[in-house]
Amino acid sequence: MEAPVTPSDFTTDKPILSLINIDLLVQVTHTTLLHPLGAWMLPLSLRALTFQYHHPPLWGSILYAVIVTLYWLLQQLNKRLAYGVNREFDKTEEVLVITGGASGLGLLIAQIYGMRGLSVAVLDVNEPEFDVQNVEFYKCDAGNYEEVKAVSKRVIEELGQPTVLINNAAIAHGKTILDLEVSEIQSTFNSNVLSNFWTIKEFLPGMIEAKRGTIVTISSVLAQIGPKQCADYAASKAALRLLHESLTAEVAEYPNIKTILVCPGQISTPLFDGLETPSTFFAPVLEPVDVAKEIMNAIDSGSAGTLELPLYARWIAVMHVLPVSIQRLLRWWSGCDQAMKTFRGRRPTDSMNGKH
Repeated sequence: MEAPVTPSDFTTDKPILSLINIDLLVQVTHTTLLHPLGAWMLPLSLRALTFQYHHPPLWGSILYAVIVTLYWLLQQLNKRLAYGVNREFDKTEEVLVITGGASGLGLLIAQIYGMRGLSVAVLDVNEPEFDVQNVEFYKCDAGNYEEVKAVSKRVIEELGQPTVLINNAAIAHGKTILDLEVSEIQSTFNSNVLSNFWTIKEFLPGMIEAKRGTIVTISSVLAQIGPKQCADYAASKAALRLLHESLTAEVAEYPNIKTILVCPGQISTPLFDGLETPSTFFAPVLEPVDVAKEIMNAIDSGSAGTLELPLYARWIAVMHVLPVSIQRLLRWWSGCDQAMKTFRGRRPTDSMNGKH
């Protein structure tokens, strides 16, 4: 039995300069110049230096601070109108189910919640290499409805009614459409798409009855752009994005049932091992611990919404309104159609229900 992993096991040792990217610069700007507190520091400082209100630097800085404050307030209002009031998250009463949680991002989330004392059920065909406190493993092919149905009954009997469902199971083959076997295409959609339908059908009724719940759908930035050798994976992730939209509309009448869509870029996990990233400045590779932190913050706050990271994931949809010639130029510049040439991915023994 190997020693349990720690969050540090999900990070990589990188040179300091490689950690500087556009996401970091934007984050620093948002927490300083574009934050109301930071914006109001300038006029207050100028006033302390005896600047009069009619002086251009002072009234200009006040105008800037007012604009930043209004922008921040409108953001909060938009979130409230879009997703309603956050539900209460009580860790003493929450039960989590995570598909594809035997390694990678799913394992990290399961481990952290387990250490915090929550009851966690991991559904996976691969057994974890060690025991994690408060985490129960259930061998299950999430793409098989009969297995999910049987395991769901055990989870409810042994741990209680799940109130948080994280659909994380996924596989990728990294082949062209002509090279993909029929069985590989079917396994991609079974694991990546149908597994979400099966778990939702089994666990959502209990959430509605309990009048609280959170469903997390792990999609991908590839839901909006299909590179070479990613047809099956990108199509499955696009399906998840629309599944989330329909699910959100269907549970809108239940204010304490929250849905979260996660659309990350490349994560440093075995799922896309060998994938080359053309630019770590504009498209940084995400560490699992950073993605897990964002997901858990959303769950813990009882909120709903969409998590798109890194920065380019929030703007990738804009590409589709541009002229096709510009789209092709951007694809060439980004190198997205060449990135999968070095793809190795997870070994065949780990393929089904692979983890992000």
